[in-house]
Amino acid sequence: MLAKKHLTAAMLAGSLATALTLIASQAPAQDMAKEKCYGVAMAGKNDCAAGPGTTCAGTSKVDYQGNAFKLVAKGTCTTMKTPKGMGSLEPMKS
Repeated sequence: MLAKKHLTAAMLAGSLATALTLIASQAPAQDMAKEKCYGVAMAGKNDCAAGPGTTCAGTSKVDYQGNAFKLVAKGTCTTMKTPKGMGSLEPMKS
């Protein structure tokens, strides 16, 4: 009976290790499928780069702030329409 418990524990540990490896290997692929899109984030909802006087994520002061980006699906940024124009792959003047 003790051997069966050790075998079950070993199988569980192996399954957990495999699952963690798969999760870790998928993270970079997901990151690569995103791009920084400037001028599309709502106030306080940016991912980073919100200009002078701010620290980073969630610090944009106004909707569609041109120097604040949001991570979006790769290839979609410049097709995003806002009241201030289209999204940009480069920081814009607000």
